[in-house]
Amino acid sequence: MPTSALLLALGAAGLHAVWNLLLARARDPEAATAVALVVAAVAFAPVAALTWDVEREAWPWIAASAGLELVYFVLLAGAYRRAEFGLVYPLARGLAPVLVLAAALVVLGADPTLGQALGVGVIAAGVVLVRGVHGADARGTAFAVGIAACIAAYTLVDKEGMRHAAPLPYLEIVLVGPALAYAGLIGAVKGRAALRAEAGWAPAVVGIIMFGSFALTLAALGRAPAAPVAALRETGVVWAALLTIPFLPERMSPVRFAGAVLVAAGIAILALA
Repeated sequence: MPTSALLLALGAAGLHAVWNLLLARARDPEAATAVALVVAAVAFAPVAALTWDVEREAWPWIAASAGLELVYFVLLAGAYRRAEFGLVYPLARGLAPVLVLAAALVVLGADPTLGQALGVGVIAAGVVLVRGVHGADARGTAFAVGIAACIAAYTLVDKEGMRHAAPLPYLEIVLVGPALAYAGLIGAVKGRAALRAEAGWAPAVVGIIMFGSFALTLAALGRAPAAPVAALRETGVVWAALLTIPFLPERMSPVRFAGAVLVAAGIAILALA
Protein backbone atom coordinates (compact mmCIF):
# COMPACT_ATOMS: atom_id res chain seq x y z
CA MET A 1 0.00 0.00 0.00
CA PRO A 2 1.53 3.37 -0.99
CA THR A 3 2.46 5.70 1.86
CA SER A 4 0.22 8.41 0.41
CA ALA A 5 -2.82 6.12 0.52
CA LEU A 6 -1.95 5.07 4.07
CA LEU A 7 -1.78 8.68 5.24
CA LEU A 8 -4.98 9.65 3.40
CA ALA A 9 -6.95 6.75 4.93
CA LEU A 10 -5.66 7.51 8.41
CA GLY A 11 -6.52 11.18 7.89
CA ALA A 12 -10.05 10.26 6.85
CA ALA A 13 -10.40 8.14 9.99
CA GLY A 14 -9.19 10.94 12.22
CA LEU A 15 -11.44 13.54 10.62
CA HIS A 16 -14.48 11.27 10.96
CA ALA A 17 -13.81 10.87 14.68
CA VAL A 18 -13.23 14.62 15.09
CA TRP A 19 -16.49 15.77 13.51
CA ASN A 20 -18.45 13.30 15.59
CA LEU A 21 -16.63 14.48 18.71
CA LEU A 22 -17.42 18.13 17.92
CA LEU A 23 -21.11 17.31 17.57
CA ALA A 24 -21.06 15.42 20.86
CA ARG A 25 -19.43 18.45 22.56
CA ALA A 26 -21.99 20.94 21.23
CA ARG A 27 -24.40 22.58 23.69
CA ASP A 28 -27.25 21.50 21.42
CA PRO A 29 -26.08 18.58 19.24
CA GLU A 30 -29.31 18.59 17.21
CA ALA A 31 -29.15 22.27 16.25
CA ALA A 32 -25.39 21.96 15.65
CA THR A 33 -25.99 19.01 13.33
CA ALA A 34 -28.56 21.00 11.35
CA VAL A 35 -26.13 23.91 10.93
CA ALA A 36 -23.27 21.58 9.96
CA LEU A 37 -25.35 19.86 7.29
CA VAL A 38 -26.42 23.15 5.72
CA VAL A 39 -22.82 24.43 5.72
CA ALA A 40 -21.59 21.21 4.08
CA ALA A 41 -24.31 21.33 1.41
CA VAL A 42 -23.60 24.98 0.57
CA ALA A 43 -19.79 24.79 0.74
CA PHE A 44 -19.46 21.82 -1.60
CA ALA A 45 -22.17 22.72 -4.10
CA PRO A 46 -19.64 24.40 -6.47
CA VAL A 47 -17.39 21.31 -6.35
CA ALA A 48 -20.34 19.07 -7.14
CA ALA A 49 -21.34 21.30 -10.04
CA LEU A 50 -17.83 21.26 -11.52
CA THR A 51 -17.61 17.45 -11.30
CA TRP A 52 -21.23 16.80 -12.29
CA ASP A 53 -21.89 13.33 -13.64
CA VAL A 54 -25.23 11.89 -12.52
CA GLU A 55 -27.17 9.45 -14.67
CA ARG A 56 -30.95 9.09 -14.59
CA GLU A 57 -30.63 5.61 -13.06
CA ALA A 58 -29.02 7.10 -9.96
CA TRP A 59 -32.06 9.07 -8.79
CA PRO A 60 -34.03 6.24 -7.12
CA TRP A 61 -30.91 5.33 -5.16
CA ILE A 62 -30.31 8.97 -4.31
CA ALA A 63 -33.85 9.31 -2.95
CA ALA A 64 -33.50 6.16 -0.85
CA SER A 65 -30.09 7.20 0.48
CA ALA A 66 -31.33 10.71 1.34
CA GLY A 67 -34.17 9.26 3.41
CA LEU A 68 -31.78 6.97 5.26
CA GLU A 69 -29.30 9.79 5.84
CA LEU A 70 -32.05 11.94 7.35
CA VAL A 71 -32.94 9.19 9.82
CA TYR A 72 -29.23 8.65 10.50
CA PHE A 73 -28.60 12.27 11.44
CA VAL A 74 -31.77 12.44 13.55
CA LEU A 75 -30.61 9.41 15.53
CA LEU A 76 -26.96 10.53 15.69
CA ALA A 77 -27.74 13.98 17.07
CA GLY A 78 -30.33 12.56 19.43
CA ALA A 79 -27.84 10.00 20.70
CA TYR A 80 -25.15 12.60 21.36
CA ARG A 81 -27.65 14.65 23.38
CA ARG A 82 -28.79 11.71 25.50
CA ALA A 83 -25.94 9.19 25.67
CA GLU A 84 -22.15 9.00 25.94
CA PHE A 85 -20.06 9.49 22.82
CA GLY A 86 -17.64 6.80 24.05
CA LEU A 87 -20.49 4.29 23.95
CA VAL A 88 -22.45 5.33 20.86
CA TYR A 89 -19.61 5.89 18.37
CA PRO A 90 -17.77 2.54 18.65
CA LEU A 91 -20.99 0.53 18.89
CA ALA A 92 -22.53 2.18 15.83
CA ARG A 93 -19.35 1.89 13.77
CA GLY A 94 -18.76 -1.70 14.87
CA LEU A 95 -22.27 -3.05 14.36
CA ALA A 96 -22.78 -1.47 10.91
CA PRO A 97 -20.39 -3.73 8.94
CA VAL A 98 -21.77 -6.77 10.77
CA LEU A 99 -25.27 -5.83 9.59
CA VAL A 100 -23.98 -5.26 6.03
CA LEU A 101 -22.36 -8.69 6.09
CA ALA A 102 -25.52 -10.30 7.46
CA ALA A 103 -27.65 -8.69 4.75
CA ALA A 104 -25.21 -9.79 2.03
CA LEU A 105 -25.17 -13.37 3.32
CA VAL A 106 -28.97 -13.52 3.50
CA VAL A 107 -29.40 -12.12 -0.02
CA LEU A 108 -26.60 -14.16 -1.61
CA GLY A 109 -27.17 -17.27 0.51
CA ALA A 110 -23.43 -17.78 0.94
CA ASP A 111 -21.64 -19.20 3.95
CA PRO A 112 -19.40 -16.81 5.90
CA THR A 113 -15.68 -17.25 5.47
CA LEU A 114 -13.34 -17.95 8.38
CA GLY A 115 -12.08 -14.37 8.23
CA GLN A 116 -15.62 -12.97 8.34
CA ALA A 117 -16.54 -15.18 11.28
CA LEU A 118 -13.38 -14.11 13.10
CA GLY A 119 -14.11 -10.44 12.42
CA VAL A 120 -17.65 -10.72 13.76
CA GLY A 121 -16.39 -12.53 16.86
CA VAL A 122 -13.78 -9.85 17.58
CA ILE A 123 -16.36 -7.09 17.10
CA ALA A 124 -18.79 -8.89 19.42
CA ALA A 125 -16.13 -9.12 22.13
CA GLY A 126 -15.33 -5.43 21.68
CA VAL A 127 -19.01 -4.46 21.86
CA VAL A 128 -19.38 -6.34 25.17
CA LEU A 129 -16.40 -4.48 26.63
CA VAL A 130 -17.56 -1.08 25.35
CA ARG A 131 -21.13 -1.53 26.51
CA GLY A 132 -20.36 -3.42 29.71
CA VAL A 133 -22.58 -5.99 31.33
CA HIS A 134 -23.65 -4.41 34.59
CA GLY A 135 -25.19 -0.95 34.54
CA ALA A 136 -25.18 -0.78 30.74
CA ASP A 137 -26.85 2.20 29.09
CA ALA A 138 -29.81 0.59 27.33
CA ARG A 139 -30.92 3.86 25.72
CA GLY A 140 -27.47 4.63 24.33
CA THR A 141 -27.18 1.07 23.05
CA ALA A 142 -30.56 1.34 21.33
CA PHE A 143 -29.49 4.56 19.61
CA ALA A 144 -26.24 2.93 18.49
CA VAL A 145 -28.09 -0.05 17.02
CA GLY A 146 -30.45 2.27 15.12
CA ILE A 147 -27.54 4.33 13.80
CA ALA A 148 -25.71 1.16 12.75
CA ALA A 149 -28.79 -0.05 10.89
CA CYS A 150 -28.95 3.25 8.97
CA ILE A 151 -25.24 3.07 8.12
CA ALA A 152 -25.63 -0.50 6.89
CA ALA A 153 -28.68 0.37 4.81
CA TYR A 154 -27.28 3.47 3.12
CA THR A 155 -23.98 1.66 2.51
CA LEU A 156 -25.80 -0.98 0.48
CA VAL A 157 -27.90 1.66 -1.31
CA ASP A 158 -24.91 3.88 -2.12
CA LYS A 159 -22.95 0.94 -3.47
CA GLU A 160 -25.57 0.65 -6.20
CA GLY A 161 -26.27 4.35 -6.62
CA MET A 162 -22.65 5.33 -7.16
CA ARG A 163 -22.48 2.98 -10.15
CA HIS A 164 -24.48 5.68 -11.95
CA ALA A 165 -22.90 8.89 -10.63
CA ALA A 166 -19.60 10.51 -9.74
CA PRO A 167 -18.96 10.36 -5.98
CA LEU A 168 -18.92 14.06 -5.04
CA PRO A 169 -22.08 15.14 -6.91
CA TYR A 170 -23.81 12.00 -5.67
CA LEU A 171 -22.95 12.84 -2.07
CA GLU A 172 -23.96 16.47 -2.54
CA ILE A 173 -27.40 15.59 -3.89
CA VAL A 174 -27.94 13.00 -1.17
CA LEU A 175 -27.01 15.57 1.48
CA VAL A 176 -29.07 18.55 0.30
CA GLY A 177 -32.48 17.03 1.07
CA PRO A 178 -31.65 15.87 4.62
CA ALA A 179 -29.85 19.17 5.34
CA LEU A 180 -32.92 21.26 4.45
CA ALA A 181 -35.40 18.85 6.03
CA TYR A 182 -33.48 18.52 9.29
CA ALA A 183 -32.81 22.25 9.60
CA GLY A 184 -36.51 22.89 8.97
CA LEU A 185 -37.48 20.28 11.57
CA ILE A 186 -35.18 21.72 14.24
CA GLY A 187 -36.34 25.24 13.41
CA ALA A 188 -39.97 24.19 13.79
CA VAL A 189 -39.46 22.24 17.02
CA LYS A 190 -36.87 24.40 18.80
CA GLY A 191 -37.23 27.70 17.00
CA ARG A 192 -34.84 29.61 14.78
CA ALA A 193 -33.09 30.96 17.86
CA ALA A 194 -31.70 27.48 18.55
CA LEU A 195 -30.17 27.37 15.07
CA ARG A 196 -28.74 30.89 15.41
CA ALA A 197 -27.23 29.97 18.78
CA GLU A 198 -25.26 27.14 17.16
CA ALA A 199 -24.26 29.09 14.05
CA GLY A 200 -20.65 29.38 15.18
CA TRP A 201 -17.28 28.09 14.05
CA ALA A 202 -17.60 24.56 15.46
CA PRO A 203 -20.67 23.41 13.45
CA ALA A 204 -19.23 25.09 10.35
CA VAL A 205 -15.99 23.16 10.84
CA VAL A 206 -18.01 19.97 11.34
CA GLY A 207 -19.70 20.48 7.97
CA ILE A 208 -16.39 21.00 6.18
CA ILE A 209 -14.70 18.08 7.94
CA MET A 210 -17.66 15.82 7.24
CA PHE A 211 -17.21 16.28 3.51
CA GLY A 212 -13.42 16.37 3.82
CA SER A 213 -13.25 12.94 5.44
CA PHE A 214 -15.17 11.50 2.52
CA ALA A 215 -12.90 13.27 0.01
CA LEU A 216 -9.78 11.84 1.69
CA THR A 217 -11.30 8.36 1.53
CA LEU A 218 -11.93 8.78 -2.19
CA ALA A 219 -8.36 9.97 -2.70
CA ALA A 220 -7.03 6.93 -0.81
CA LEU A 221 -9.20 4.61 -2.89
CA GLY A 222 -7.64 6.11 -6.00
CA ARG A 223 -4.21 4.99 -4.80
CA ALA A 224 -4.86 1.62 -3.13
CA PRO A 225 -7.34 -1.30 -3.09
CA ALA A 226 -10.61 -0.83 -1.21
CA ALA A 227 -10.03 -3.49 1.49
CA PRO A 228 -6.96 -1.99 3.20
CA VAL A 229 -8.37 1.53 2.85
CA ALA A 230 -11.62 0.45 4.54
CA ALA A 231 -9.68 -1.30 7.28
CA LEU A 232 -7.48 1.72 8.01
CA ARG A 233 -10.47 4.08 7.97
CA GLU A 234 -12.00 2.23 10.90
CA THR A 235 -9.09 3.26 13.10
CA GLY A 236 -11.43 6.21 13.67
CA VAL A 237 -12.98 4.13 16.45
CA VAL A 238 -9.65 4.17 18.29
CA TRP A 239 -9.14 7.89 17.59
CA ALA A 240 -12.61 8.56 19.03
CA ALA A 241 -11.75 6.62 22.20
CA LEU A 242 -8.50 8.58 22.62
CA LEU A 243 -10.20 11.93 22.02
CA THR A 244 -12.91 11.17 24.57
CA ILE A 245 -10.39 11.24 27.42
CA PRO A 246 -9.25 14.90 27.19
CA PHE A 247 -12.22 16.52 25.45
CA LEU A 248 -15.38 15.05 26.95
CA PRO A 249 -16.62 14.75 30.55
CA GLU A 250 -16.91 10.99 30.18
CA ARG A 251 -14.95 8.25 31.87
CA MET A 252 -12.99 6.18 29.36
CA SER A 253 -12.05 3.14 31.42
CA PRO A 254 -9.24 0.84 30.28
CA VAL A 255 -11.85 -1.86 29.64
CA ARG A 256 -13.94 0.39 27.37
CA PHE A 257 -10.83 1.56 25.53
CA ALA A 258 -9.77 -2.05 24.98
CA GLY A 259 -13.26 -2.73 23.64
CA ALA A 260 -12.95 0.15 21.16
CA VAL A 261 -9.63 -1.25 19.96
CA LEU A 262 -11.21 -4.69 19.51
CA VAL A 263 -14.12 -3.18 17.56
CA ALA A 264 -11.68 -1.42 15.21
CA ALA A 265 -9.65 -4.63 14.81
CA GLY A 266 -12.78 -6.67 14.05
CA ILE A 267 -13.92 -4.19 11.40
CA ALA A 268 -10.44 -4.31 9.84
CA ILE A 269 -10.58 -8.11 9.74
CA LEU A 270 -13.99 -7.95 8.03
CA ALA A 271 -12.70 -5.42 5.51
CA LEU A 272 -9.72 -7.62 4.65
CA ALA A 273 -11.58 -10.97 4.71
